[in-house]
Amino acid sequence: MPERKTDYTVVLIAYLSFVVLGMPAGLLGVVWSPHMRDTFHLSLDAVASLYLTFNLSYSLASFVSGRLFTRYGIAVLFAGGCLLSALAFTGYALAPAWGMIVALGALGGLGGGALDSGMNIYFAAHYDSRLMNWLHASFGIGSTLAPLIINLVLARQGSWRVGYAMVAALYLLVTALFLITRQRWLPLRATAAQGAGSRSSVGATLRLPMVWVGIAIFALFAGLESSTGQWSKSVFFESRGIAEAVAGNWVAIYWLSFTLGRIVFGFLVQRLTARRLLAVSMGGAVAGMALFVWNPFPSSGVLAVALFGFTFGPAFAMLMTATQERLGPAHAPNAIGFQVAACTGGSALLPGALGFVGVAWGLESIPVALLVLTALMAALYAIWRRMRVAPARA
Repeated sequence: MPERKTDYTVVLIAYLSFVVLGMPAGLLGVVWSPHMRDTFHLSLDAVASLYLTFNLSYSLASFVSGRLFTRYGIAVLFAGGCLLSALAFTGYALAPAWGMIVALGALGGLGGGALDSGMNIYFAAHYDSRLMNWLHASFGIGSTLAPLIINLVLARQGSWRVGYAMVAALYLLVTALFLITRQRWLPLRATAAQGAGSRSSVGATLRLPMVWVGIAIFALFAGLESSTGQWSKSVFFESRGIAEAVAGNWVAIYWLSFTLGRIVFGFLVQRLTARRLLAVSMGGAVAGMALFVWNPFPSSGVLAVALFGFTFGPAFAMLMTATQERLGPAHAPNAIGFQVAACTGGSALLPGALGFVGVAWGLESIPVALLVLTALMAALYAIWRRMRVAPARA
């Protein structure tokens, strides 16, 4: 990467955009049960339809982002994605029927996917692991703040719709910031000189076996992250008898642990190898989820999700950076787009699937399923890090 001064105005706007991007994930886990369910008279597993429409469109936007962001002005496309999200969440705040929210989820997914995938591609191309980790820590800040804010609103007999109105307003603010600073965002083609060859085709990238293992890892990562945030409150409140306000705050602590883990690991990655830190991350995540299943005393639940979040959260940024380093500029933009698309696929399917599991076998079956899937992800990572990067024809 050529020597240049970091534009911290751009970095700060990117971080703010990820704070806003993280807020809907934190909101839904708190307002779904019982507030949104009661408004529309829904069953526990009805949330699967919203996850499906939101994340399938999120995945579509992520899948094509690698091409879009190398061809067009990146800040203008970021602004467009944020505007779509603002319109979607305004609709959430006003929608009179559940079907309208499900339909608007597709619009919000397109906007969120464009921002998420594009920003990951941009940071992987221009910045190091430290700034990448802090980008994803910003997502965690949003996911932490949203439950805390909406808990205060709900405690004062306010509506869950207030949270989505707030998110829509913040998306409009970020849209304006992207447009104002559009000349300061570096084009991705500026990094092409770093590689020995030209950008590879989608087919060439997909012929690399490690890309497919990476896709599976990221699908599990995102599904585990969102599922833990979505169902922890229901397990704590409806199954383990924790007071609703306390259970909601424990969800906020879960998202806060993600943030703190990403900040701390952002410093540690300068002193320790990413491979060693990823081993700690995977092991800690398995241990945290095992404690969630065991539940030896009433307050162990918050310790379990905090340990899980603190160690699991930083893995995303380190794996993204490792993808850039191992695949290089020829394959990495495609691969990162696929990985973000896989994340949205995992988020689309796993939380809803676990809702069906909870209905069929009880809420306590959800932590067990989460533990099994966390162990599977750790095993796939062990395979991925031993795989050789075979050349592929562009």
